[in-house]
Amino acid sequence: MRLPFRFCLTLCLALCLALCLGLIASLFAGAIPQAMAQQASAAIPNYWDPRERVDVPDLSPRTRIRFLTTHDFPPFNFIDQNSRVSGFHVDLAREICDELGVEAKCQIQILPWEELAAAMQTGQGEAIIAGLSMSEESRKDYLFTRPFLKFPARFIRAKNKAIEGEDAAALAGKKVGVLANSTHAAMLRAYFPDIQSVTFDRSDWLYDALKSGDIDAIFGDGVQLSFWLTSKGAKDCCSYFDGPYFAPSFLGEGLSIAVRRDSPDLVEAFDHALLEISKDGRMRELYFRYFPNGLY
Repeated sequence: MRLPFRFCLTLCLALCLALCLGLIASLFAGAIPQAMAQQASAAIPNYWDPRERVDVPDLSPRTRIRFLTTHDFPPFNFIDQNSRVSGFHVDLAREICDELGVEAKCQIQILPWEELAAAMQTGQGEAIIAGLSMSEESRKDYLFTRPFLKFPARFIRAKNKAIEGEDAAALAGKKVGVLANSTHAAMLRAYFPDIQSVTFDRSDWLYDALKSGDIDAIFGDGVQLSFWLTSKGAKDCCSYFDGPYFAPSFLGEGLSIAVRRDSPDLVEAFDHALLEISKDGRMRELYFRYFPNGLY
């Protein structure tokens, strides 16, 4: 199955799709679970020890390396205004191939989500780069690289709302909106019990309540909130507050590349490339290309 956050995004996909495409095209678990609560800044998390080394295996026996992805998950995979496949995953795959010096062997193939597993089983691809969740079940079929992007939960608040304090403790007793029956609603209850959660069935009702002052803040998926904050609908009303918060038990382990279990060489090669891309700043550039308002 897909990562948990994909289900959170489903409710607002229709609202976000046009915004994501236009914006991207124009810009080219305890108490708090491993809280890693950082102030939003230009920094992005580093998932690698700078002293770490990953050797490059010999890929010469491979005649091609086909990355399978979808076209309906912006800003990760989508069809741009020139009818070309684009997105964070697509550009990352190209950077990996460039780092490994195998550009001539690399291909990116677009398939519907439900066809990706069968395509891998029948040898139509070597890797899936499309948000496939790392789980006990998926690990029976695939090997995974190290995560290259983890998804935070974030609070946002209205700029004209008085909140005394700079962290989540300041929200104790206050009304915080969250989508009903979502992963983030469960996470809010589990880790912030002093906050008065208010659930909404639709994301537009959630946003309207924040803008009207009916609630003090929102708690939700950092990807969704990042794009809403810069949308016309937000009207520059709001900003991040505290966080980010990472909780693998709720939000998953992050984005990784999946390969067949008979291809450990590709895992090692991709991990090497991801390490080097992170070290020299290319991952940072790629991150801000598709998340100009930041997630962290």
